Amino acid sequence: EATLLRRRYWPEGEGEARTASGRAAGAVRAEELAERLRARRNEQEKREVPGDSVQRRARDLAALQRVHPNVLARALKQGAVYQDEEVVVLNKPYGLPVHGGPGIKNCITDVLPILAKMLKNMKAEPLHLCHRLDKETTGVMVLAWSKEAADRIRLLFKTRQVEKIYWAISVGHPDPTEGVVEIPMVEKEVRSHQPHYKVSECPLGHSLGAFSSFPWVHPLVMFQMTLAPNYRLSPEDGKVLKIRKNCNAESAVTRYRVLASSSACSLLELQPITGVKHQLRVHLAYGLGCPILGDHKYSHWSKLAPQKLPEITLRKLKLEQSKARHLPLHLHAHRLSLPLGAGGGKQRDLVCEPPSFFHSTLRKLELDIANE
Repeated sequence: EATLLRRRYWPEGEGEARTASGRAAGAVRAEELAERLRARRNEQEKREVPGDSVQRRARDLAALQRVHPNVLARALKQGAVYQDEEVVVLNKPYGLPVHGGPGIKNCITDVLPILAKMLKNMKAEPLHLCHRLDKETTGVMVLAWSKEAADRIRLLFKTRQVEKIYWAISVGHPDPTEGVVEIPMVEKEVRSHQPHYKVSECPLGHSLGAFSSFPWVHPLVMFQMTLAPNYRLSPEDGKVLKIRKNCNAESAVTRYRVLASSSACSLLELQPITGVKHQLRVHLAYGLGCPILGDHKYSHWSKLAPQKLPEITLRKLKLEQSKARHLPLHLHAHRLSLPLGAGGGKQRDLVCEPPSFFHSTLRKLELDIANE
């Protein structure tokens, strides 16, 4: 930090004629200035109201989208938890997309060539993706050194030979506390006037942003996943009736188990048996009625709106309801177990610790995972 300040306030070209003592005095002034700036920032953080603190943390979590690709690759390298001649395993950060798209500056795919060189040498070939995680999901991500290894691992995922364990903090307590959700899913249209929702594009190619709530702006048509059950209850006598299967629906199965409950929230262990888009989020929100904390896309059945939290949860998080929209999604890919090596002879358990914001929420909500 001091070096950056010296470059800004004492450019190198202006200091060529300085004596050694002059340069030393300049360095001291830069150090003093850096110290004053740090002290001022600490004072601002102390004066922040809880909602502002949450908003600031939300900005910090999205910071990797704005950095130079080399900085991003270095951050991913520091998050590597396992590496051998076949794979590299990363602890994926929050808010970082795997693939590029409209409005996305940085993504994991774009920095795979740089990351490979940092991990191995300058002649290393780019790493290959083996699977994907959503932008807001953190945790275990497997990359392969060769296309052959990547294809083999993708086949393991496709044939359900990979055991995937996620941790999530839900709003509400699932009943029963352990079970299986087996409800097909399908994509549906949703209209939104909500300015909280990050809009990157519209049919005309314009970003609506905060103007999407204005009455003269047409609602944005978006798509999200929803349930497509094969059965329903008769409103007359409560009998279970089989209904016509949606031809576009995909089979979706999720095992779940409650690890801890407190403050109107629960810590869940989730095991997706299938791999449908947004499966865990939809099964928890619409199947169990317990949406994931920070999931503003699937907290309401027919609209996109910020998640509403119980009073006790807001109190424990020291948060106002109006600031709840800044809460990040609390979904973490905790463990993958899959056969690696020649012929798949080695069963590897790949584990990643949840990010600091996840641990902080667990602590505030008094959700104890000491024994897990």
